[in-house]
Amino acid sequence: MFTIFNEELAEVARRFRDDHREFAAGGWGADRLEAHRVANLRSAVEYTRANSPFYRRHLAHVDPAAITSSTGAAWTSVPFTTKDDLRSARYDILSRPLSKAWIFYETTGTTGASTPCPRDNVDSLANNTVLTVHYDTIFRHHGDDQVIGVSGPTELHAFGDTFGDVCRNLGLAVAKMWPHSPMVGFDRAVAVLRELGVTGLFCTPGMALTLAKRVRAAGLDPRRDLRVRVLMLTGELASPELLANIGELWGARAYNALYASQEASVLGAAGEDGGLYTAPLINFYEVVDPTTGDPVAPAGGVRTGELVVTALYRGAKPLVRYRTGDLVRLTPGDAAASLPADRLEVLGRTRDELVVGGRRISGYDLENLLLGHVRGYLDYQVVIDTGADGADRLVLKLEAADDEPPRVDPAIRDHCRDVLGVEVGVDHDRFGSITSTGAMVSWKAARVVDNRSEVDAETAAARALASARS
Repeated sequence: MFTIFNEELAEVARRFRDDHREFAAGGWGADRLEAHRVANLRSAVEYTRANSPFYRRHLAHVDPAAITSSTGAAWTSVPFTTKDDLRSARYDILSRPLSKAWIFYETTGTTGASTPCPRDNVDSLANNTVLTVHYDTIFRHHGDDQVIGVSGPTELHAFGDTFGDVCRNLGLAVAKMWPHSPMVGFDRAVAVLRELGVTGLFCTPGMALTLAKRVRAAGLDPRRDLRVRVLMLTGELASPELLANIGELWGARAYNALYASQEASVLGAAGEDGGLYTAPLINFYEVVDPTTGDPVAPAGGVRTGELVVTALYRGAKPLVRYRTGDLVRLTPGDAAASLPADRLEVLGRTRDELVVGGRRISGYDLENLLLGHVRGYLDYQVVIDTGADGADRLVLKLEAADDEPPRVDPAIRDHCRDVLGVEVGVDHDRFGSITSTGAMVSWKAARVVDNRSEVDAETAAARALASARS
């Protein structure tokens, strides 16, 4: 309600709402969208160069007037912004002083120095409007008696504020619960789910699995004893097969609900059909070769490579040609889809790619391949070894419920051999807290034990975090 105290912000909020509703209804054609992009790419350069000490130097030689196309040389010659730039520039990258923000967040800093991520009211209005319009396509189908649990990673993360605000916009009651907090804990979190009759839950995939374990450890069944019917999962890699298993465990529809970062805010959000859609009114998306930085040409209409984004709104920390470090597949929009936007598949960080059997594969595709043949597991991890013959070997380790072992299709071995050219085994184990660290460190550090190489810094950080949690 803060906007009623500021007429200018109230007008900004109405404009964002109306534009996004019109876009979602199919009211923006290609020409209008390109005009919007070009105008705001120019504005991004002008605004950041005028207000950010970092961008004043970084974009000093860029001529905004020369930017007449979102794909022309004037734009693609603009220098990238990298994660190293954010770490070194810190507060100099801001385009508004910290005192003009409404809230301060920062990255987790588990594998490097934290970077400041304050947000002003325009940041929150722009991003939360996207989520409100996207998520309305989902929650409108679940009645008027919904109670939504929000379970995020830390107090300095945008998770709770963002989803709480979006649920308020949609008229949904919210219970913020932090199971890793010593004041809450998992037992109390499970009790809250039961006592309040929580019907939807925002959390990471790892948290959804951990909560399912705790519910079962209490002698309960999430499908029978809880009312959760919608799982809005974010913060970690989430392949379709992992989502399907989590949904089955809970008796709920599991969505890959959000692709975002503390640094760049909302980059993609789910629609009712399960697609993860771009937000083209607030971001400009490019896909580049991770090695060369050159634009990637579409193959069958699909672009695969590292995602680069530019904010199309003027907040506290808009980023220009920011290299996310994430591999994506970007597919053109479909007229029959929930939203008239391009679809994103987030394949994992560029450094999370693996070479198995001499073939390079993303974390997303490896997870989807292996988990497509199993259901009913409470957790998983992948172990990679080199056999006596020098060939790679994979073992998929599954954590089972005591009373309900996972279902494994024997075809997993032949299928994985056909795709990767390696032998695959299936085993059982219990993993403790290590598999819950993906959102704080990386998918690979949480999910993969690669015995072919030395322990890297991220794996060491994941192990330390897991030890602290246990």
